[in-house]
Amino acid sequence: MKEKILTRNFCFCFLALLSISMVMFMLIATVTQYATEFGAAASLAGLVSGMYVLGGMFSRLAAGNLLERFGWKRVALFAAAFHFAACCFYLFVNNLYVFIIARFLHGMGFGVTSCAIVTIGMSILPKSRFGEAGGYFMMGTTISVGIGPFIGGHVYDAFGSGGCFLCAMIMSFLTWLFMFFVELRNADADPSSFVHERKKEPFIRRIIEPDAILASSVTGLTALGYVGIMAFYRIYAVETGLERAFSYFFLLYAGLLLFFRPMAGKIQDRYGNKYVCIPGIIAQTVGLILLSLRPCVVTLVICAVGCAMGYGSLNSACNVIVCRRAPASRRSYAVTTFYLCCDVAMGIGPAVLGAVASLGGYHVMYYFGSVITLAALPVFFLSEKQH
Repeated sequence: MKEKILTRNFCFCFLALLSISMVMFMLIATVTQYATEFGAAASLAGLVSGMYVLGGMFSRLAAGNLLERFGWKRVALFAAAFHFAACCFYLFVNNLYVFIIARFLHGMGFGVTSCAIVTIGMSILPKSRFGEAGGYFMMGTTISVGIGPFIGGHVYDAFGSGGCFLCAMIMSFLTWLFMFFVELRNADADPSSFVHERKKEPFIRRIIEPDAILASSVTGLTALGYVGIMAFYRIYAVETGLERAFSYFFLLYAGLLLFFRPMAGKIQDRYGNKYVCIPGIIAQTVGLILLSLRPCVVTLVICAVGCAMGYGSLNSACNVIVCRRAPASRRSYAVTTFYLCCDVAMGIGPAVLGAVASLGGYHVMYYFGSVITLAALPVFFLSEKQH
């Protein structure tokens, strides 16, 4: 008899991950436009958006330590409350510099809260269906990628920035509420054992899980390849005459992920990691090459399929890998390591790829993105060899 996936705790964790991800992607679509209302240039508007990622990276460095020291659910509730307070702070923003501070604080709240939700969520998945269940669980972020910017844009057009911030506050409060109803019992960390167990460990292991670096880097490298589409698709669309087709890219990508992630999870459970990771890396590489060399509707669709099989599916598959390999006492550190690698990729990716585009054009940038994606292949083999 198969172990049950859709438990009460699973549903609450899934809804918490969905709601906090919706906050992130609803605001990503609108904060740069709101920043321009203060007279900010494009570079400063980009900084406003980037401060959220920096805040998340900063807080994730402490996330694993906090989760083990004070307990998973306690930290989840406190961080979710901080995240909600940061959303409320947006209502008091009256100039660009206060807005930058608000974005940094909001990112800090997101960093710890998301780590706590994923750590708790992965701990309650059935072991015999871990990959499949992980795929379903991480679809909370998949759905928000597709509909978050869509909803955020429409709310902004109808009600302005205040409407967006109010929606973010509601979704942020729901995140706290959903986590409040999660019952961990024996699954939570034991704070009483923290001091004794951590005294003898090297400093680096009090921040991250070194054994999770390689598997996390696989996702980081595919993220570097994918982020070029997120950051520069509007410019490339105008350059190639694909504005209408590109407007549907992320909805297509999210729809494909609803199909690929559960299927990838079942394959991962039954046949192993390589049957998901290797095809995913190759598919994204091919998609980016085709989009670079011959941009048209067909290659755009192929690229969406490749990215869904690549970064989209590997984001879940590699998270499953690091959580499956880590002992329960190190799971929060493994999740922290995974998200740090993703944050670094998403944070520096636009700057690196933008520099390439300024030198050789956007078609060269996407080709470069395909080379970075392909570099994930040897890293994956090293990760598998390590274990």
